[in-house]
Amino acid sequence: MTDGARSATPPGLTPREVATHCPYCALQCGMTLRADDTGVTVHPRQFPTNRGGLCQKGWTAAELLDHPDRLTTPLVRDAATGELHPASWDTALDRVVAGIRAVQDDAGRDAVAVFGGGGLTNEKAYALGKFARIGLRTRHIDYNGRFCMSSAAAAGMRAFGIDRGLPFPLADLGRADTLLLVGANPAETMPPLVRWLTEQRRNGGKLIVVDPRVTATARQADLHLQPLPGTDLAVANALLHIALTEGWVDRAYVADRTTGFDAVRRGVAAWWPARAEQLSGVPVADLEATARALGTGGRVIILTARGAEQHAKGVDTVTAYVNLALALGLPGRDGSGYGCLTGQGNGQGGREHGQKADQLPGYRRIDDPAAREHVAGVWGVRADELPGPGVPAYKLLDSLGTSGGPRALLVFGSNPVVSAPRAARIEGRLRDLDLLVVADLLLSETAALADVVLPTAQWAEEDGTMTNLEGRVLRRRALRPPPPGVRTDLAIISDLAVRLAAAEARPEAVAAARFPADPAVVFAELRRASAGGAADYAGISWDRIDADDGVYWPCATEDGPDTPRLFANRFATPDGRARFHPVDHRPAAEEVCATYPLHFTTGRVLAQYQSGTQTRRVAALRRAAPEAFVELHPDLATRLGIDDGDPVRVTSRRGEFRAPARLSAGIRPDTVFAPFHYAGAGRANSVTNDAVDPISGMPEFKICAVRVEKA
Repeated sequence: MTDGARSATPPGLTPREVATHCPYCALQCGMTLRADDTGVTVHPRQFPTNRGGLCQKGWTAAELLDHPDRLTTPLVRDAATGELHPASWDTALDRVVAGIRAVQDDAGRDAVAVFGGGGLTNEKAYALGKFARIGLRTRHIDYNGRFCMSSAAAAGMRAFGIDRGLPFPLADLGRADTLLLVGANPAETMPPLVRWLTEQRRNGGKLIVVDPRVTATARQADLHLQPLPGTDLAVANALLHIALTEGWVDRAYVADRTTGFDAVRRGVAAWWPARAEQLSGVPVADLEATARALGTGGRVIILTARGAEQHAKGVDTVTAYVNLALALGLPGRDGSGYGCLTGQGNGQGGREHGQKADQLPGYRRIDDPAAREHVAGVWGVRADELPGPGVPAYKLLDSLGTSGGPRALLVFGSNPVVSAPRAARIEGRLRDLDLLVVADLLLSETAALADVVLPTAQWAEEDGTMTNLEGRVLRRRALRPPPPGVRTDLAIISDLAVRLAAAEARPEAVAAARFPADPAVVFAELRRASAGGAADYAGISWDRIDADDGVYWPCATEDGPDTPRLFANRFATPDGRARFHPVDHRPAAEEVCATYPLHFTTGRVLAQYQSGTQTRRVAALRRAAPEAFVELHPDLATRLGIDDGDPVRVTSRRGEFRAPARLSAGIRPDTVFAPFHYAGAGRANSVTNDAVDPISGMPEFKICAVRVEKA
């Protein structure tokens, strides 16, 4: 049996009907696509993660397949007019290869960079990392997942020795006696997950939400803690302080399964509840009630998400909640644990196989000699031919076009003009490049700046795999081929690799087999490259995924078990013990002042997704959330002379954006909020702070200092 022998259509479905998964968030809801003479329709299916549910984004996903804005031919910028014009694939690819060669001949291999995306399939993420390292021979590759859960990933690696968003099945949420959500709003970001929250409360469980806003999720909570943005770490340390004082720490677990607790115990001794209340605004009574629910519950789960993680101290903040979970003896205990809610569709798999600047397939470190030997062997090159680690996403983007920085950039599945912090600065960096190439299905704001735009296939037009927030590897199946003139990302990578090798007279790399366009062949190679790594896919075949509703990594052999639950007996550290790390609160990178007296935070809304390139083009979603807005408390609005619906200007030290005011008593009077999905005048990331976490490289999206005035 070989992976390449698989049909795209599983048994029981006609070729005009396929079982697949939603193209949006990391929940990866199961759906069935059906095609007839009137078009493609979406139907939910009973899959373990969504149990027949879909959100509005999933229901409308097929509308983009034949959208009038769909790119169906390459575009090349005319040097004389500065305009993008349709071109043949040969013309476009020749332009790309010539530009890459010119830049690298003049400034070296690292003068070309690659920027990927957390929505790419595992096969494409793997191929992109391989292409960067042995096709372009550059160290500069990273991806927009760095802006997603990199802080939680780094915290998980240093505590547990492994990074998997949820180390247990999603269904555990419905059984939890106490569930603590920190900086998470799944009611809007992944609505089908709310079924598990509803089940949890129906079973008598207690839901506690930590969020500066009264979100749709917070409204369902038994207890809502509403801290000042940027103070989640102080809250976590106070909760552990209370647990210690009240005797709720699992001393036997700490002694048997962890190291480093004494340093943490000494550190949190200074975080008495009144101190945390003064800093965060969370009442002592609420801190005590939360600690009691966590310390005395039977099955207890702590989850973090972007609200806690997108900070210049995001790794330490997540570590504080991991410390709390370890002290209570949660990780590895049935029905309990710590986890992170991954955001992007393949945010988990997208970072496991080579898109991150410091990683090789299988979640291997690129500076590990053994890892380099293994992957180089699979790729058919010498280990010393592989470049070293690159730099994290924001540092990479901010260096574009500068002295010593990359002068050419290839972008796959990302729109940093909207999604990057300090976005106007990054837009300027992109304009300074000698060559910008963007592969996308629509003319995103980033693609509109490109020298060459390459039209790519959509999720319903290609096979592949995705890895959801549980670490469950899933099958994406093609309903139909791409439209004429459109190629898959794998085909584009293959074409570029072959042309580059031929242009550089490297006959050993010319063969298309080095960079195959067939996703089944790529996945078979990915399995070999990941074998023995932390994220081991060696035992995961497409057949097995089809038979089992997905397969959890690590899975080392086809006839061996997969791993729905991690940490039952040991952690993925050399001695099998989890690591405590003492962490202390520190202020936000930018504090309020007389000129910029308000805290600004960002997030998502129900009807839009990420940079909005896709969802802003769907009519129903555009009607539901047509434009950006600025949410502020009525008391603040009165003080500023602003009425509901008034146009307002939000200004930081980095820039400004404008949007209508939306008054809400559900936000703190010292804080304003805006969604980050919108471009142009409503681009919230024009003002966000580009300070980054020193460990993860995560920018501080969730807090900066602004002023707000009527526009």
